[in-house]
Amino acid sequence: MDFALSDSQRTLRKTIMSFAREQIAPGASERDATGVWDQELWDSIGKLGVLGIPIPEKYGGLGADAVTTMVALEALGEGGMDTGLCVSIGAHMVLVEVPLWLFGTDSQKQHYLPRLCSGSQIGAFALTEPEAGSDAASLRTSMRQEAEHFVLNGAKTFITNAPRADVLIAFATRDRKLGAEGISSFVVEKGTPGFRVGRTLAKMGNHSTPTGEVFFDDCIVAKTAMLGGDGRGFTDVAATAMVWERAILFAGVLGVLQGTMQMVLEYASQRRQFNRRIADFQMVKSKLADMSVQIHAARLLSYHAAWCLDQGAMANFYASVSKLFTTETAIGVLQNAMEIYGGYGYMKDYPIERIYREMAITPVGGGTSSIHRLIIAHQLLEDFRAGAD
Repeated sequence: MDFALSDSQRTLRKTIMSFAREQIAPGASERDATGVWDQELWDSIGKLGVLGIPIPEKYGGLGADAVTTMVALEALGEGGMDTGLCVSIGAHMVLVEVPLWLFGTDSQKQHYLPRLCSGSQIGAFALTEPEAGSDAASLRTSMRQEAEHFVLNGAKTFITNAPRADVLIAFATRDRKLGAEGISSFVVEKGTPGFRVGRTLAKMGNHSTPTGEVFFDDCIVAKTAMLGGDGRGFTDVAATAMVWERAILFAGVLGVLQGTMQMVLEYASQRRQFNRRIADFQMVKSKLADMSVQIHAARLLSYHAAWCLDQGAMANFYASVSKLFTTETAIGVLQNAMEIYGGYGYMKDYPIERIYREMAITPVGGGTSSIHRLIIAHQLLEDFRAGAD
């Protein structure tokens, strides 16, 4: 594995960092305070090309590999310091565009991907339900086939982008007794008969990304709306999307952590107590060292997971390793940052307070830390048993 960025990757990183610092960072605190979706900013990100980075050029994307996608999303987080916006972009790209690209029919790809890549349409991934979170395969939303269409009934919650989404990938089961094998996925457009958006959910943080409920009340979708084939919605579509999510989506978190590191270094170098810079105190130096080591290790694990995704080598395992470590590291890094800032870190006048709240969800979203520990342990034991045999 080559750790050096190519010339094109360095250029892409520089371009996105510059854009994010100029266009995203200045309004991050205001978007958090108001919870208002910035459509103009979203349109600008679409024009930059960020929204379609991994999608082939013939469908409106840049055709980049997973590692280059990591580079771009990390730069967006570091320059923009808005975790919520990174979550919206990641969900739109990784959970909607990627499944359409990998499992969609030619007609579905040609119809949806150019609009999603440009940002003229916003995507959402409707899997989680009130009674089906970590155990997503136990979902209750039902599908019934009629002559020329399917009828969906059910409810989804905690859906990123739902209040603004034009296109959703929704999951429903033919028969709950079939488990994962009974689940299919569908592309559902806003305005489809029987589809409606529920509440926009109030959250602790990440106010710049809208999260909400969606409902299917005898929702009629055409047969051509099925994505990935009958009964392949969970085992193929969702499973692949979740590996991409765990390997790629948290790149923005990495970027925000690196940006936080720079803010803490600047603050510690300027803040004085006992006639000394606090950066000169041994315990502060210890915290700075720990933060740097944690971020560096998370970056290496994350880029390795993206590289494995490109190579097709145990991507699911390494994506879980990366996601688990990166998101738990995020909490530790922000805890140290808060302590270095002291009381000021708890005040809304400083961005640490906002970033701390934004990071709180990361060990939960994309599969809880407990779930990823189970995935990792299961694979380790499978490999051990195979070796023993």
